[in-house]
Amino acid sequence: MKDIRLPAHRRSRGPGRLAALLLTLVVMLGLTGGTALAAPDGTREASSSAVRVPASAMDAVAAMQPSWNLGNTLDAIPDETSWGNPLTTRKLLAIVRAQGFRSVRIPVTWTDHHSATAPYTIDAAYMNRVEQVVDWALAEGLYVVINIHHDSWQWISKMPTDHDEVLARFNALWSQIAERFRDAPRALLFESVNEPVFDNATDARKTQLLNELNTSFHSIVRSSGGGNANRLLVLPTVGCTPSQTLMDDLSATIDALDDSNLVATVHYYSWYPFSVNIAGGTHYDDNAQKDLDDAFARMHDTFVAKGIPVYLGEYGLLSWPDHNHPDRVERGEALKYFEHLGYKARVAGVTTALWDPFAYLNRETLQWRDPALFAWIKSSWTTRSGTTSFDKIFLPKSSPITAQSLTLNRNGTSFRGLWHGRTKLVAGRDYTVSGNRLTLTVKALTRLAGDRAYGVNATLRARFSRGLPWQIDVVSHDTPVLTDATGTTSSFTIPTQYRGDVLATMHATYADGSNAGQTSWTPYQEFNKAYSPDYPGGEIILTPEFLNALRDTEPVTLTFHFYSGATVTYHVTKSGSSVTGTTS
Repeated sequence: MKDIRLPAHRRSRGPGRLAALLLTLVVMLGLTGGTALAAPDGTREASSSAVRVPASAMDAVAAMQPSWNLGNTLDAIPDETSWGNPLTTRKLLAIVRAQGFRSVRIPVTWTDHHSATAPYTIDAAYMNRVEQVVDWALAEGLYVVINIHHDSWQWISKMPTDHDEVLARFNALWSQIAERFRDAPRALLFESVNEPVFDNATDARKTQLLNELNTSFHSIVRSSGGGNANRLLVLPTVGCTPSQTLMDDLSATIDALDDSNLVATVHYYSWYPFSVNIAGGTHYDDNAQKDLDDAFARMHDTFVAKGIPVYLGEYGLLSWPDHNHPDRVERGEALKYFEHLGYKARVAGVTTALWDPFAYLNRETLQWRDPALFAWIKSSWTTRSGTTSFDKIFLPKSSPITAQSLTLNRNGTSFRGLWHGRTKLVAGRDYTVSGNRLTLTVKALTRLAGDRAYGVNATLRARFSRGLPWQIDVVSHDTPVLTDATGTTSSFTIPTQYRGDVLATMHATYADGSNAGQTSWTPYQEFNKAYSPDYPGGEIILTPEFLNALRDTEPVTLTFHFYSGATVTYHVTKSGSSVTGTTS
C-alpha cells in the first residue's frame, strides 16, 4: 500500500542525526537480543526459528494465518522512523505473537538505502537492520515475509521506458537479499515486489513486465542455493489487484515456473465507495458484500482450488480507522466488513495479513488503540458473529416515541436476546422477534431514552449463540440545523447544530444537475476530502480542495445526509476567493 502516514505533527521525529545514532545502537546492541551473529570465520550464522514449517506450500501458508503487517516502518521513506512510528523492538514482535498472529509481513523500501547506479550496493547498516528485525520475528516463532515495497512506484514503475536499468537494479537487490538470507529458516518468505505498477503502459505490457520481474526474481533466488532452493516465494498480480484477468495472468506465470513452493498474493481493501465513503457508499450494503464475496471466490477458484496457496498480503479499509480525523466509515458498518472478510477468507482457504500502518497497534504503548475493534477482527479468524441492519436506533426528540425495528443478520448463529448492562430485556414485553425482524417496544424505548438528551441515551447488546455481542445505541436526535456563513476558499465552515445526529455523506450539484466538486464522476463527494464534520466545534468543514473545484459564481446545492435518515439542504456560491453559504 502507498504511504498512509501520521499527520505532520505526529511525524516530527524525522530521520536526522538522533535517529541515525539510535539505529546504529539498535543494530549494535540488538535491544533485547535475538539477532544473528557472525561466526568465527566471518560468515553469517543461520538465524533460528521456533517454527516447524510443513513441507507442503499449502500447509505452510495455512499455518501463517493470521498475519500482520509491520507497516509504515522499514517501508517508510526515507528511514524507519520517518512516518511517525518508533524503531521496532523485539518486544513489539513478541506482543504481535502473543496476540495470536502467526506471521508478520515486514515491508521494506530499499530506494534510499542502496546506490542508484550499478552495482546498486545495499547499505551494510540497513541490510543489518532488516536482518535484525527478521531474526527477532523468527525467534519469536513467527513466519516472516520480506519484500521490495515502495520501490515499486519510486523507480520500478519506470520500467516501460527504462527497462534495462530497472531490471538490472531489481536483480541486483534480490541477488544481495537472497545471498544475505540464503541460510535463513524456511519460515522466511520472499515477496518479489509490492503492488507493482508501470507508468504509461498498456495492460498487456504491464502483464509482460511483471512476468519478467517475477520470473527473474524466481531464477535469482533459486540459483543462490542454501535455504533458497526451496524457500516459499510470493508472487503478486499487477497492483496486487484481485481481478480475474490479472489473477489469470499470474496463474500462467506460476504454471510456467513449475515450482511447488510458489505463493500467489493480492490485496483487498473492500468495495471502493464503501472503503473511503464516496458515491453514496455509507453502508456495508449488498454491493460491498458482493464485491468481497466475488473477490474471495476468485482467489479460491483461480489458485487455492488448483493447489496454489494465496497470501492476502494486505487487507483493511483505505481510510478507517484513522484516529486523527473524523470517522468516514460508520463503526458498525466497518465491523460488519471485518467480520465478513474473516469468514470468507476461511471458506476460501486464504491467509490474511492485516495492514497496520499505525491505526491498530500503538507502537509507542504496545497497546491496541481500539481493543473492541481488534476483538472483532480476532473473533473473525475462528467464528462468526451476528449483527443487525444498523448499530443505532434513532428516536426523534420532537416526536412521540414509537416502536423501532432492525433486521437481524444471524450469520449462521441463533439470536439469544438483548441486554442493557447486566439486565436482560424481556422478550414479548421489551422486544419481539418475527423472522429476521427485531422490534423494540415503545415501553422499552421510553425507559431506555431516559431524559432524552441529544445523543446516545443507552447502549444495548444483542447476543447470539456464538461470536461477539453486537452493540446497539439508542439515540435521541432532531434534524440538524445549519445556518448562513461567509468565508474564503481556504477557510469555510457551516455552523451546525447536530442535535444528536451523525453525518453520513454530502451530495453536491449545480443548477443544471451536473456534479459539483473535485470528484466529478459522482454527486456524492468523498468524506474528509470534500467535507468533514466537527462535532465538538459545531461545524461542517468544506475543504479548500472542494471549494476550489467549484465553478465561479454558479450556485451549488449541497444535500447533507445523516445516519438517522434526515437530510438538510444548503447552498454555496464561490466568487473568486470568497464563499457564501445560505440555507434558503
